[in-house]
Amino acid sequence: MKQHYLTPLFEPASIAVIGASVTPGAVGTTVFSNLLEGGYAGKLYPVNLKHATVLEHKAFKTISKIGKPVDLAIITTPSKTLIELVTECCKYGVKGLVIMSCDFVGTADKSRDLLDKLLVICRQYGVRLLGPTVFGQARPVSKLNSGNYAGSIKSGSMALVSQSSSVASAILDWAESQDVGFSSVISLGSAVDMDVGETLDYLVTDPKTRSILLYVEDVSDARTFMSALRAAARTKPVMVLKVGRYDGGEKLGRTHSERLIGSDEVFDNALRRAGVLRLRSINQLFIAARVLPRNYKTRGRRLAVITNGIGAGMMAVDRAGDLHIQLPKLSQSTIARLDSFLPAQSSHDNPIDILGNASAARFHAATDAVLADENVDGVLVVFTPQMGTDHMATAEAMIALAKTTDKPILLAWIGGKKVVASRKLLAKHNMAYFSTPEHAVEVFWSLASWQYNQQLLLQTPGPLGEWDAPDLESARMILDNALANGRQGLDELESKAILRAFHIPVTTTVRAASAEAAVTAAMGMGLPVVLKLDVEGLTHKTDVDGVVLNLTTLMAVSSEANRLLGRARERFGDKLRGLTVQPMISLKHGRELMVGVATDPAFGPVISFGAGGIAVEVFNDVAVALPPLNEYLADNLIRRTRVKNMLGEFRNQPPADVHAIKSVLMRVSEMVCELPQIQHLDINPLIVDENGAVALDARIYVAPIPEKARRYGHMAIHPYPSNLVQVTQLKNGLPMTLRPIRPEDAEMIVRFVAGLSEETRYNRYMSTLKALSQSQLVRFTQIDYAREMALVSTVQGETGEMIVAVARFVVNVDYDSCEFAIVIDDRWQGKGLGGQLMEGLFTAARDMRLSTVEGEVLSSNTNMLAFMRRLGFEITRHPEDEGLKWVVKRL
Repeated sequence: MKQHYLTPLFEPASIAVIGASVTPGAVGTTVFSNLLEGGYAGKLYPVNLKHATVLEHKAFKTISKIGKPVDLAIITTPSKTLIELVTECCKYGVKGLVIMSCDFVGTADKSRDLLDKLLVICRQYGVRLLGPTVFGQARPVSKLNSGNYAGSIKSGSMALVSQSSSVASAILDWAESQDVGFSSVISLGSAVDMDVGETLDYLVTDPKTRSILLYVEDVSDARTFMSALRAAARTKPVMVLKVGRYDGGEKLGRTHSERLIGSDEVFDNALRRAGVLRLRSINQLFIAARVLPRNYKTRGRRLAVITNGIGAGMMAVDRAGDLHIQLPKLSQSTIARLDSFLPAQSSHDNPIDILGNASAARFHAATDAVLADENVDGVLVVFTPQMGTDHMATAEAMIALAKTTDKPILLAWIGGKKVVASRKLLAKHNMAYFSTPEHAVEVFWSLASWQYNQQLLLQTPGPLGEWDAPDLESARMILDNALANGRQGLDELESKAILRAFHIPVTTTVRAASAEAAVTAAMGMGLPVVLKLDVEGLTHKTDVDGVVLNLTTLMAVSSEANRLLGRARERFGDKLRGLTVQPMISLKHGRELMVGVATDPAFGPVISFGAGGIAVEVFNDVAVALPPLNEYLADNLIRRTRVKNMLGEFRNQPPADVHAIKSVLMRVSEMVCELPQIQHLDINPLIVDENGAVALDARIYVAPIPEKARRYGHMAIHPYPSNLVQVTQLKNGLPMTLRPIRPEDAEMIVRFVAGLSEETRYNRYMSTLKALSQSQLVRFTQIDYAREMALVSTVQGETGEMIVAVARFVVNVDYDSCEFAIVIDDRWQGKGLGGQLMEGLFTAARDMRLSTVEGEVLSSNTNMLAFMRRLGFEITRHPEDEGLKWVVKRL
């Protein structure tokens, strides 16, 4: 595997510290001292204009005087020196820069101008820049401590990424006292170049990082952020603390959805969809830092509580009730096992009180019995120091038990001076221990939530199965016409036409310019009818008494139409277009719902669902989700609202057709995926009963899209690229399907790799591996279509669908080129598969606006090289390996 392009920044072979000093308290002094004391094994060069040596190391006046390659330059001098120094570093061939100048004012125009100039210089030379940041970075697992931090950083398996130097330093100070270690500590600072997304991207590929802790203040590139988060969370636990949850002002908007959806709700949903757990406080962050290294997992929310003090145990029970954590009944076999050794006066059900004088052996036996219960997903052990207890022996018993189970054991070690030694022992063994039962319960809830979010991460909505394809041509024509006429808002008829194009049921709506035309329309559709004002730019007609319901006679239609038009002409003038007439839908068992779309500045389109009607903003019952949706995600969106309780059967009401609601949600998801012009949408009310759903009113607002926008570039999560699915045939006429890979293809990929010959495996993977590891399997099948593509060729075999070839590419950091690979089952070579797969890859690359496809081919693989020539690839010598050829095709 090629080295990650950020390796010179985070694991440099050589470092120059510009501004290295011996002045007490200076950043250059701290950084250079930390590198020496940390045992950095690479080449280290202090750069100082005034001193010949720094801490007994020869100093250089400028970086150009070093005369040897330098991977990383750390600049600690004042900001006024940066233009000259950064330019010199770039010209010298430095691969990465960290700016740690302390005199930056991040919000000042002057500083912003300087940062922009620095970025232009770095981009010109292809140099990556971290900061400006006061802290810098550390890589304890590689004995690299280049941070501006006066303390030791222990090596561990958890990475810390922070947008704040002060928060990073505070966490490190706490971690030092708690014996918590890190694989990497990275402070992004102003993030003029390197951001959260790229940093996470590096940590995903880092084998020394097993979990990630992230402190975020803002997100500048939601697509990159989500892409990297989802990639990381597929293989490693990721927890995020985000500040700035409240914007502090009243939100104004043109639609209900726009006003109801807050940016923090969107961020919260984005993290859930990414399979990430969100933390709510610095205290939770500290707790997460203690728990993450244990890599705990839980299958559900069922918690058993074992305590030697019922009062302390009830604290846990109360907090579990607050968080809706189940305290399950123990199985009869578990209760019988407890009965065999617990005193008669003990409580033998959940919570289990093993009495105040419980010995370490009693704690061990009770915990062991409960862990074996199939009704239990995790165990909380609450220890209180009392006469007869042994805190050290009990801690040792819990440490031993943790090695025998994959269920989480959480420990509430209550007390102070009496349990200090045993807490240190628990910390040494990375046990999840807490000073209060409530904290332990909260962690269990977090573990269960994280596991639930992992299920959301696995959802990759594909095409809508057997559903009718939308009429995209008609929908786009309506949108283009509105934009060409300078209109942002579609009227009700246009909005409903868009919904019909996506097969969402809507009420018939007819425009009437006069009372006579309204009567004619009413006769045509049948009574009773509804009249609505049709005014350009008027969103909420009920606010101006512009809706009349249930008109049962033609006389009433005429009278009300004249009344509405008379008042509206005086109030709205030329903006009045007339009236709309539609049938009165009065469903005996109907429920009023709302489905909407708003556009978040960072994350793009967001779908909302909740209670509808005129009081939608009063009840504020709304949940949000990022598209694309499938049935699982649509069902999840519905279940996160209070109105879900009205959709089931109650009193004399039959259950509503929830499948119809999910169908509307998935159709709206499809709509915003394919129509990036849509900025806001309201379907309110959406009436649903036992027979289906129908949209009574709709309003859409649009905006033009950038000329060179990538397909689905408006979305934080790239949908399944169903446009790349082809049903074709091989040279021998056998039917074949060519399509993007899906997570559920994992088993077929395992069989595919196992069936390859050693020669084919070596030509593709440059090794003779016989099977993919679990992490490789996840990485190959659960892809982010925004930055990579994998196409599979499938045929129908005796046991069903089978994969016979795979081609893939990964987008390079320049986002202008990609690196590809292709492998074909030996039995299916020579049948025309390769050409079709590669043409599919070329199409996908063009959709992403890429200009170049490139790759590595073994020099000995003459068949592949000949194939590359036929496809128009240019073949040259590989710049780094004589055993390889470099192949490049311009699209």
